[in-house]
Amino acid sequence: MTTLLRHLPALALAAAAAASHAADAPAAPDLAATIAALDTAAFDAFNHCEAPGQLDRYASFFAPDVEFYHDLGGVTWTRDDMIAQTKQNVCGKFQRELVPGTLKVWPIKDFGALARGEHRFCHYKPDGTTHPCEGQAEFTILWKHQGNAWIITRAFSYGHGSN
Repeated sequence: MTTLLRHLPALALAAAAAASHAADAPAAPDLAATIAALDTAAFDAFNHCEAPGQLDRYASFFAPDVEFYHDLGGVTWTRDDMIAQTKQNVCGKFQRELVPGTLKVWPIKDFGALARGEHRFCHYKPDGTTHPCEGQAEFTILWKHQGNAWIITRAFSYGHGSN
């Protein structure tokens, strides 16, 4: 018994280290692939939001009460306000690209998933092509899994700067 008590602190530290490592582990490949596909689909609509139906398609990825936190633009508290700002400030002006290799996904028990990565922004030239991407930022998105659907409930875009 005294041997066990002597080793108890070491066992507790080992258990805590293992639990911490498990918490840092990325999501299972199928969850990561699902969230990556959703990110691609949502931002395909975002990147073409000036085209008929695309802004509505983009809006469909968000909960009506989505909270969107932007370090430069502030907070929007509803999907309608966020989409109005997207229409005014984004559509036909620039597009978003995911920085390859930066998307990380973690499961959120009994809720959905958390995605984090980096994205860059490329402004359109008058002829419709894009300039080299000039701005980059980090993002975090909270996805809620409802039945067979996934919906964004919180989004953060921060650390905006040049590439």
